[in-house]
Amino acid sequence: MHLTRWTRIALVVGLVALTTGLAFYAYRYSTRPVTLTVAAGSLDGEGARLMNALASRLGSTANSRIRLKVVDTDTPLGAAEAFARGEVDLAIVRGDATDLKNARTVVVITHGVLMLLGLPGHGIEDFDGLKGKTIGVVGGPVNKRIASVLDSEYDLTRAKVKFVDLKLPEVAAAIQGKKVQALLIVTPISGRYLTMLRNFFPRDSKKSPTLLAIESAGAIAAAVGAYESFDVPKGTIRGSPAIPDDDLTTLRVPVYLVAKEKLDDDTATQLTQAIMETRGNMIGEHPILAQISAPSTEKDAPIRIHPGAEAYFSGDVKTIFDKYGDQFFYASMLLGMLSSMAAAFWKFMMPSPAEEGGRPPVRLHNITGRIRDANSAAELDQIEDEIDRILSSELSREKRDDSDAGALQVALSRLEYLISQRRRILEIRGAS
Repeated sequence: MHLTRWTRIALVVGLVALTTGLAFYAYRYSTRPVTLTVAAGSLDGEGARLMNALASRLGSTANSRIRLKVVDTDTPLGAAEAFARGEVDLAIVRGDATDLKNARTVVVITHGVLMLLGLPGHGIEDFDGLKGKTIGVVGGPVNKRIASVLDSEYDLTRAKVKFVDLKLPEVAAAIQGKKVQALLIVTPISGRYLTMLRNFFPRDSKKSPTLLAIESAGAIAAAVGAYESFDVPKGTIRGSPAIPDDDLTTLRVPVYLVAKEKLDDDTATQLTQAIMETRGNMIGEHPILAQISAPSTEKDAPIRIHPGAEAYFSGDVKTIFDKYGDQFFYASMLLGMLSSMAAAFWKFMMPSPAEEGGRPPVRLHNITGRIRDANSAAELDQIEDEIDRILSSELSREKRDDSDAGALQVALSRLEYLISQRRRILEIRGAS
């Protein structure tokens, strides 16, 4: 099959365009944004606002593939439940949340510190002072587990201590109406939340609350892995008079950003990297982001770290060749096969020298060796037939190269001479 020059050019351009298009598609596919849904909830709505701010910043970052879609669940417990039901890819949850067996931590957002406060005017200085009193549990269900742990450790039920749930807007009225004599609240130690806590109480040294020490914090932390023993620094709640008046032992619980166990490792790594690189630009607006840290890598951690996040924090992020080494190897083999197929296809498409009739003098010259090696007149007859076919093919061509005419004549004369000589030699051999 004979192809014109322009047909060949069009074919080559088409193949190049196809290859370029496939490469561009592969690049766009590998760099496409990944949107993850994240459930966030807090008693004051700050959790959802924080994640929305982070999502906005990630969305405006050109080199980040991660996009976040925030689902506001109103409470931390709601976020944990949405995650457990499989409705979201990520969630901000406390370490003591239940039904998180399929969760893996990405980062520690902050720590919620247990503040068990004896309210002024009730003479509560320690756990013995809680006998017969009512403790208002701020946040209700989300703090049910930690209240149960304290009840079990200090036998508060036998001491006729009652727990009542309080929503955040109800706290001030409950204190003023003396419906509760103590408060149980779990809150991060940050300016925003400490200010909120201070505003529950008047600035009067005689009406200051008492922060109760959890002397059994170490034992509780050993028994319940979700909690940690923690020392609240002197003057954390108020500086003058200092509350507490010395470092005081209590409990704290980590607040995690968790991901599904099946979340792709590369995506988890990129999510972790995006958060850690973005938070620095947002600390001024959201100071609590300064508390973001790496999760525990221990196998017995309450919620194990996601392998993708662990790779980031350990500096073991795989390069593209580490991740796709096998694919590159097999791709190179496939490319070699395709190249061979393309070469074969091109050879099939392009006319052979015999079909083209190109360079007949060269083809005739190649016959000289066969003439010298011929051992019979029959072989010489076959060679002459082949020469006739070459000449016939050349003469049938519509376009011939005039520069080959002289060389063709010389080659024919030479072949005729060689054939004649070879016939004489064969005749002499036959006679002798």
